[in-house]
Amino acid sequence: MREQRTERKAEKKIRKGEEKAIKYRAKAQAKAATAAERKLHKKDLRTEQKFHKKAQKSERKTAKVTAKAQSKVAAAEAKTIAEQAKADAAAAFFTPAKMKRFLTVGRMAAPIVVPIAYRGAVAARAQLTAYQAQRAGVPAAVLTQFGGPSAALRARIATSRDSAGKVAAAESTAEGRDFVAAMTGRLDNLQVAADAADVMPPAQRKSAQRAIDNELTAIDNDLLARLNVHPV
Repeated sequence: MREQRTERKAEKKIRKGEEKAIKYRAKAQAKAATAAERKLHKKDLRTEQKFHKKAQKSERKTAKVTAKAQSKVAAAEAKTIAEQAKADAAAAFFTPAKMKRFLTVGRMAAPIVVPIAYRGAVAARAQLTAYQAQRAGVPAAVLTQFGGPSAALRARIATSRDSAGKVAAAESTAEGRDFVAAMTGRLDNLQVAADAADVMPPAQRKSAQRAIDNELTAIDNDLLARLNVHPV
């Protein structure tokens, strides 16, 4: 009986040792699996960050190249318009002799015509300004700040600059700053083109003004889209 008790005690110790070994092995395996999962998760995060950085870099590069190309095209167009305006100005319609005759007649008729014409001109100018402002889609107060045949276009350029300023205030990314810089460059070129159009003959001036108007419409649409405004 003593031997049996000793044997049972030995078997009990063996079972406890086996159970302890099983628990230790299970714990070690769970710990190893958790460490492997953490390592795999870190690797996935690093891979995701790497691809995200590459995508951002590609987007910035594309925006920069596009802005540079648009600026070059607009500069070339403005240069062509300015050169044509200079050539047309050299072959002006009015000669010195014709201008002298017009001035002589004007001085003779001025005492009678000027007071009447002034009052009519003031009223007509106010109505014309309101009509032009409505057609251009700008406030009359802005339009009155500009003169010349392309005054409406200059007023639109000014309002577009205000919109670009709003976009600049709302954008904080490098891509947004590049976009605002590109829009500002295009507006600068259109300002030069509008100045050049003023000295062109009427038919050519209308053609140039239509081109400037179309470019301004495209710029306004880009700026409004950037401000999450989508006109119907």
